[in-house]
This record gives sequence, C-alpha cells and structure tokens, in this order.
Amino acid sequence: MKQSLLKKVILTSVLSAALVTQVSAAKEKKYIIATASTGGTYYPVGVGIATIASLKLAKKYKMTFSAITSAGSGENVDMIDKGEVDFAILQGLFGSMAWQGKDKYEGKPRKNLRSVSMLWQNVEQFVVYNDIAKTGNIMDMKHMYGKKFSIGKRNSGTRVSGQTVLSALGIDYNKMDLQFLGYGPSATALQDRKIEGMNIPSGPPTSAVTNAYATIGADKIQHLEFSDADVKKIQTSYPVWTRYVIAKDTYPGQKADIHTVAQPNLLVVTKDTPDETVYLLTKTMYENLPFLNTVHKATKVMDIKKAISGLPMPLHPGAAKYYKEQGIDIPDRLIAK
Repeated sequence: MKQSLLKKVILTSVLSAALVTQVSAAKEKKYIIATASTGGTYYPVGVGIATIASLKLAKKYKMTFSAITSAGSGENVDMIDKGEVDFAILQGLFGSMAWQGKDKYEGKPRKNLRSVSMLWQNVEQFVVYNDIAKTGNIMDMKHMYGKKFSIGKRNSGTRVSGQTVLSALGIDYNKMDLQFLGYGPSATALQDRKIEGMNIPSGPPTSAVTNAYATIGADKIQHLEFSDADVKKIQTSYPVWTRYVIAKDTYPGQKADIHTVAQPNLLVVTKDTPDETVYLLTKTMYENLPFLNTVHKATKVMDIKKAISGLPMPLHPGAAKYYKEQGIDIPDRLIAK
C-alpha cells in the first residue's frame, strides 16, 4: 500500500483501538473502507460502520476495520480496483456506470464489484446565492455561466452526478468557471464569496450545507428545486434518481420543504473478499442500527427491508446469505453468477 494512502487510514475510535491491541498481529485481518471528504455523509457513516464492526468482531473473529477519506466514488472505484481498499461507499450512478462499463468505464466494466447493501439516498443539493436563483428552479444554473461554481473534486462521484444531472437538463456546465473542491472547502469558498454556488450531493442534513446556511444566512442562499418535468428528464438519462423532499427546518433558517432529487448510496466490496467477512459485516450493521443512527441522521432511513433496493450490481454471497436468513427474497439479477 502506498505511503500516502497509509497516512489517510484512521482508527475509528479509541475503544476500537483498544480492542485491536488485544488481537494477535499474526492472525489479525484488517479491512479498509473508502468513504469521501470529511464534510459530507460518506465519511461519518463509514467511520460508524468501521467502529461498530471493529467493536463487535475484533475479539472473537480477529477482524478490524478502518475508514479513510477519499475524493469520493470515482477514487473509491480506482482504489478497490488496485486492492488499496476492501470496501467502498459509492453513489448508485457511479456503481451503475462502473458495473455496466459506461461513461468513464466505457469498454472496461468493473465486474469484480459486488453489492453489500443500499445504505441511504444521496440527495442532490445545488446551493447558490439568491442573485443566481431567479426562479428557484434548477434551470437557474444557466445564470451560473461565466461564474465560479464548485462541482466537486475532479475524481469524485459528486462531479459526475452533478454533470450528469445538468447535462440531462440541457445545462452546459462547461460554460461555468468550474471549481473542483470538496464539501468543506466548497462551503468555506461560498461563505467567502469566492464561488457563487456549490453541488453537495449527500444525505441531509449535510454538515457543509448546514455550515453554509448558518454562516451566510438563509436569506442570502438557497437550494435550487426540481420540477416533476425535470425529474423525468433526468430519469431518461439514468433511471437511478427519484423525487426527494428535504423537510423544512433541516437547515438553519430553512422555512419550507425543498423539492429535489436523490439516488441510492451503496456499500460495495470485491468478489474475492471472504464470504464470512462480508456476512459478519452485513449482520453487524443491521443488528446495530441504533448505534449508526447516532453517528449520522442519514442512517435513520436504513432498514433491512430496503437493503437490496436499487442495487446496480449482484450481491456478494456473504451479504446474500444474511438477507436470506432474514427472509428477504433476492431477485435473480442480484444473485452473483
């Protein structure tokens, strides 16, 4: 593993670290989960999964888990390909592209990927200054032409999902002065008026968006909304997005519901990962949802009944075994051949 990657590995809690010291180094199996930048939802949820898995599995099964930051879905696929990480959280769109061999994966489908679980929905959040939002609809992004807009890190799912959404609606993002920033830096740049808007697809409430509303004020910035016609156009391009409503009061000063769109996020692994490892991780996640719910509100929508919803690739046999034990009927398309 590269030294730069090693520096990114984090111990997910002091308690789990204490447990790790009890495990024989010679027999210990260490697994790494790739997430995204610290200002979004992937990172805290990934840390939560790694923490509870280490707490529950280190002593008896000699398995420990760590979460690392990354540029997001794009880099996560690359790292899992290179064997630098074992698990990764991906956007449904990116997972679908990688599995099918579309877009940046044209002609090179990642058939080594396997689904573990749908986690929560990734909500598109286009936040801009009011002088950009002439109508409050996503088509106002055309007023961003020539202006600085943060589309996400270059090798991130944030960038790809944002560009895919805009392209589906006939909005030319190449006419914008694109900035490639992570979630936290985007919020800071928006606050300093170094950019006029940002794209933060994540499970609400998202810390970067919360910080932006708290520091700038809901009277100066807003989310752009999507009409039903907008949703249909996006679905025609990639049928992974659905209507999503961010309830009022989710963010500081937000007085009304926000009508946007969302796609599923999922946890993936390689087909070569031992069945027992994936089985135990899946079982541990769902038997400890109350713990994950304390890590981030986005996980409150996690439900064993929704675990296989919207998955773009077959389940890993270890995950499938657990779901079958829970009485979940697995469709043929999700059974690994």
